[in-house]
Amino acid sequence: MATAASGLSEPQVLARTKDRLFADREDAYVVADTQFAQQRWLDDTPIEAAVQATLAPFNHVRVGTGYPDLVGVQTLSTDLLSVDRLGDRPPLIAIEAKGYTGNGGVDAERGVVQAHDRLNEANVAFLTAPRSGISTAARTMARELNVGVLGVDSDGSVSVLERPRVVGHGSMDAASAIRFQASAQGVADQSFGLNHPKNYIAVPLAVHHEGDTRDLLASHVVRAVDGALAGAAFLNLIDTGQGTLTLTPLGREVVRFALRTVGDIDAALRRFEDWQRSRKRFIDIAPQWGQLVRRVVSDYPATDLLVDGLYACHRDGYGSPSLVEFVAYLHALHPEFTVELFLRGDETVRQRVLTGDGELRRSELTDGSVYHSPTVFQLKAIYYHAGIVTDRGAEPSNLDPETDEWALCDPLA
Repeated sequence: MATAASGLSEPQVLARTKDRLFADREDAYVVADTQFAQQRWLDDTPIEAAVQATLAPFNHVRVGTGYPDLVGVQTLSTDLLSVDRLGDRPPLIAIEAKGYTGNGGVDAERGVVQAHDRLNEANVAFLTAPRSGISTAARTMARELNVGVLGVDSDGSVSVLERPRVVGHGSMDAASAIRFQASAQGVADQSFGLNHPKNYIAVPLAVHHEGDTRDLLASHVVRAVDGALAGAAFLNLIDTGQGTLTLTPLGREVVRFALRTVGDIDAALRRFEDWQRSRKRFIDIAPQWGQLVRRVVSDYPATDLLVDGLYACHRDGYGSPSLVEFVAYLHALHPEFTVELFLRGDETVRQRVLTGDGELRRSELTDGSVYHSPTVFQLKAIYYHAGIVTDRGAEPSNLDPETDEWALCDPLA
C-alpha cells in the first residue's frame, strides 16, 4: 500500500515491527488493534493481505487512556532496553505506529505522546515509524518520557534508536487478557485436547507414582497421553519445564486427596479404569472426585470471569442464555477477555466478527465456526462434568450458537 509520499504506511511499519520484536517466539502473545483488520486504511487505501496476515490476531485492547496499535507480552532482548534486569515476568509491551500520510509527513511526536500514555498500564512503550520521518525533537521527547523509538527502513529493517526502561506492572484490567494468553494457562489450540476432566486429574497421580508416567496413563486412564499431559499443564497441575514432569502445589493436593480418599496411588489409578469412555456427568458418578475437579478448574484464571459473567446474566434476567447472548453480554463487561476466550485467532474470523472499533457484529456470532474450540467444547465440557454449567460443550462444526445453552447449575438467588 503506497501513500502519496511513496513512503511506508502505518500498517506496513507495524507489520515490520511485529516481525522484528515478536516473530518465532514461543513465549510471546501479541495482538494488533482491530482497525488493522479492516479492508481499507484511514486514507481509504487497501491494507495488503500479507500485512494483515502478519498482524493477526486482532483485538481492541485498552491500555492507559487509549488503544495501542500493537500490544503483547514477551521477554525482550537486551538490545531493545536500557537495562538488563527484567524481573520474573515478561513485560507488557505497547507499541504506537506512525507512517507517512497523504501530506508527506510522519507525526512522530504525537506517537511519542500516545506511547507515553500507555505506560500507565504497560511496562514498556515504543514509538515505531519510518526512520526517515523521525525528527531529533521526537527522539529527545522520547528520551525524556521513557519511550523507546524504533526506526523502520524501506527494506524492512528495524533499528533501535532510543531504548526505554522497564517500569512497574501497574493495572492489569484490560491488558490482563493479553497477559493471560501469553501465560502457560492461556487458551490455545493445544490447551484442552480432551473433554473429560478425569484425564487431567489423573496426571498428578501418574507423575507421583514410581512407575512410568506415560505407561500408567495409557493403561489406566486414556490413550491420548499427550493431550492429558498438555491439559494438566494448562490446569497448573504439573510443570513440564526443562524436559521433566514435576508436580505443582495444586498437583500435590490432588495426590493428597487420592491418598486420603482411596488409600494408595495404585488403587486410585485403578478407579480411573471404571470411568473410561463414560459419558455420564462425572460429579454424578463420582461425587468426591467431581468436587475435586471443581476445585481444580476454579483455580483456572478464566473460570472466575466466566462464572461471574454467567451469574451477572442470571441476575439481569438471562437465566439460560445462548452462546450468542452470553458472548454479547460478556463482551460488554470484559471485551478483551471475551475476544481472546471465545473467538478464533485467525484474521478472517476477527475481521468478520469485530469492527474497526472492536465492537461485535452480532450477526456473525450465529456461525459456530468463528468460535474457539478449547473454550466452547473442551472447557465447557469440563465445567459440565464439574457441575458448574448445565450443558456440555459442542465442537464448532456441530455448534448452533443460538441454541447452545450457557447457564450455571447453581446460579444463586
